[in-house]
Parts: sequence; C-alpha cells; structure tokens
Amino acid sequence: MLSKKEEDFIMYWESVRLTQSRFLSKLMRGMPMSIIFTFPVLLSVALVYFLSPEWYTKISQNLNGSFAPILIGLFLCVLFFSFFRMHFKWEMNEQMYQELINKKKTIQNNLSSK
Repeated sequence: MLSKKEEDFIMYWESVRLTQSRFLSKLMRGMPMSIIFTFPVLLSVALVYFLSPEWYTKISQNLNGSFAPILIGLFLCVLFFSFFRMHFKWEMNEQMYQELINKKKTIQNNLSSK
C-alpha cells in the first residue's frame, strides 16, 4: 500500500504537472533562486567598478564600457540557471510520480490476482 504522503504527492502532481512543464513556468519559478545565485557576482563587480574605477581600468587595461558585457553575461546566467534548475526539479518530480503510479498498479494487480 502507498502511504498517505505518497498518495498526496500523486494527487498534487496530477494537478500541477502540466502547468509546471511549460517553458515560461519553469523560467519564472526559477528566477528568484537564480537572481540570488548571481547577486553576489553582480555586487562584487559593481563595487569594484563604481567604488574604485581607476583601479579597474589600470588592472584590466580595458575601457570603461566593459561593464555592459558583464551584465549581459550575468543575465544569460540567470536565465540558464533558472530554467535548468526548475527543469531538473520537474524531471525529478515526474520520475517520482511515474514510479509511484507503477507501484500503485503493481499493488492493485497483486491484490486482484489473489
């Protein structure tokens, strides 16, 4: 027999699996964690860039306009991390759901054959 927790998960996942499988849903639900993930990088770059601009240009020997590619790169990291993190979670939940459904069918078949 399935436990109460497993039955609750099956009911929950049946109700949300289609809405959570969409690209935009995965992207939006993963956005807060990915922003938290990239915030320290953005903060450290911004602190160096704005609080010590002469040090930044002496060390890197680049123009001051190299901040835009950093922001674009961080934005792409946010998008990548948010989508793939939620896609991974969705796949794990889907795998658990399929395993529980198969377990439920096996139990029902064993009970009906006896």
